Amino acid sequence: MTPQERILELRRELHEHNRRYYVLNSPTISDYEFDMLLKELQQLEEAHPEMYDATSPTLRVGSDITKEFRQVQHKYPMLSLGNTYSKSEVADFYDRVKKSLNEDFEICCELKFDGTSISLTYEDGKLVRAVTRGDGEKGDDVTANVKTIRTVPLVLSGGGWPREFEIRGEVLMPWSVFDALNEERSRNGEPLFANPRNAASGTLKLQDSSVVAKRKLDAYLYFMLGEQLPAEGHYENLQAAAGWGFKISDTTRKCTTLDEVFAFIDRMDSERKNLPFATDGIVLKVNSLRQQKNLGYTAKSPRWAIAYKFQAERALTRLNEVTYQVGRTGVVTPVANLDPVQLSGTVVKRASLHNADIIGKLDLHIGDMVYVEKGGEIIPKITGVDVDARFMLGQKVSFIEKCPECGTPLVRVEGEAAHYCPNDTACPPQIKGKIEHFVSRDAMNIDSIGPETVEMLFNYGLIKDIADIYALCPEDLMFLPRMGAKSAENVVAAAQASRAVPFERVLFALGIRFVGATVAKRLARAFGNIDALMSASLEQLTAVEEIGERIAASVIAFFAKEANRTLVARLKEAGLKFELEEETLQARTEILKGQSIVISGVFVHHSRDEYKEMIESNGGKNVGSVSKSTSFILAGDNMGPSKLEKAQKLGVRLVSEDEFLAMLR
Repeated sequence: MTPQERILELRRELHEHNRRYYVLNSPTISDYEFDMLLKELQQLEEAHPEMYDATSPTLRVGSDITKEFRQVQHKYPMLSLGNTYSKSEVADFYDRVKKSLNEDFEICCELKFDGTSISLTYEDGKLVRAVTRGDGEKGDDVTANVKTIRTVPLVLSGGGWPREFEIRGEVLMPWSVFDALNEERSRNGEPLFANPRNAASGTLKLQDSSVVAKRKLDAYLYFMLGEQLPAEGHYENLQAAAGWGFKISDTTRKCTTLDEVFAFIDRMDSERKNLPFATDGIVLKVNSLRQQKNLGYTAKSPRWAIAYKFQAERALTRLNEVTYQVGRTGVVTPVANLDPVQLSGTVVKRASLHNADIIGKLDLHIGDMVYVEKGGEIIPKITGVDVDARFMLGQKVSFIEKCPECGTPLVRVEGEAAHYCPNDTACPPQIKGKIEHFVSRDAMNIDSIGPETVEMLFNYGLIKDIADIYALCPEDLMFLPRMGAKSAENVVAAAQASRAVPFERVLFALGIRFVGATVAKRLARAFGNIDALMSASLEQLTAVEEIGERIAASVIAFFAKEANRTLVARLKEAGLKFELEEETLQARTEILKGQSIVISGVFVHHSRDEYKEMIESNGGKNVGSVSKSTSFILAGDNMGPSKLEKAQKLGVRLVSEDEFLAMLR
């Protein structure tokens, strides 16, 4: 067998194994065997670039060589559906259809997935384009990102599909992935996603498809369009699509009476609580494509379909107390303590009150009977008060003025909803939170120290801040509960090994407010060492790409505190890296000093992120938009039309990829 034949064989095998694992949930080989086949294919493709295929399974991992999203006109407009909130409105819809058609009809009942809409176009059995809904007339081409979603077939299986067709569906983030993502963002001090829908939508619009691949998005398809579809019925077309490798919900049903529709609504309203993804209702569609065509459209929505929205499940219970939690960054969150109540399959005893504004708006009093809902089916929250149930007015709930942990007066930044404790060097929850952040995988990666160990070490007085970690010795630890000699040695060894962590991750590990991993990397590359960063002015900081005044002010405020400067000095003494590696420093030049450069288009030799690093390491400044002060545009293929038009209007020079690399040489 020739290498070319083996490449084709491996692609067929991997597409089939991918379908069996992600769509059918019935794998026939182990993960290890799959990875070995994929690795073999990657090696063969690298050796034979002439065999490039845009639908190869190796492209599932994504790439950071990305492009600006191109606007694409929808062949068929993506209209929205009219919403109903009661069975009587569903009955009205059913009666309108019956009256208009004056013949028997079927209703296809489907779950209304709570994600972000996508349109996929296939030609000759291969995915050629994926476009977001956008404004319904045109959307963004996100094909590179969608290719990373394992449940979207790149090449169809079976047979009988039209030469060209479009299939629409919803890109989702499963609950388990959403929870893990928010947990990671919490550890990194990044804002949490409000719900899986926002997380899925935000992920799909990321410029780095390799990050999209790591987010483990899912996709359910629910509507097919084209000239030569396999069946006259919508439901039948979905079943055919399932045979081609698409993920079609097995909850979809055809109904012939209104009573059957109501029975489906009732069943799914109950069962939705056990689904692995978010859903907010049911979509009802006339099944016959001929009848759909006869019913037609209004200006905004089809007359043959409607959405029934589930009522948010809520319960009435008593508010007993409001307590306050202090997070790692000092943000103080009010928490309602309630009489236990059953809600969406779980017992709820606590609910978030978010901030002082929410408390004031609700006019809460201790002892109130309050309505509790799960916001987006995620976090319990109080949405209202049963004022008529008040027979004795308890104490009015007012937001506290001092930190509940250390007594420091709280502050509230103008324009922000949250109050926070500014005592970040002596407030116990903040200290423990900072230590947990410091040892986390994306920071110093001291994996022998988890949250429970941090709590124990802090309570026993062995660590009071992050620098104390490097003073620990096995003799201090081996007599602690559940520790032992071996565990004690592992803790100390992991701490010693973390001295090799590069500067940008050490900077991230310090836990400066608003400085996540990406911002830390940009600051490290821009200033080179901690001393230059500590003495940087607001103007110098905001000159760095993506560093606004809020981040810059936070960095300045952090290093203005003597306790933090002392902490950095102690960490230096412990051997941590507070400057860029020598090879990175040697690569720095002043070739692009004083130049503001815009990057646009698709590149061959390096990714956009790599080019951004080259610009920064050679003294230039990355900017996002074209203006009179732009020195030149590093222009790849398919440059954004708006940037090109503005560059021509302002006379800004375009520099090709090869010209730019020659410039640096």
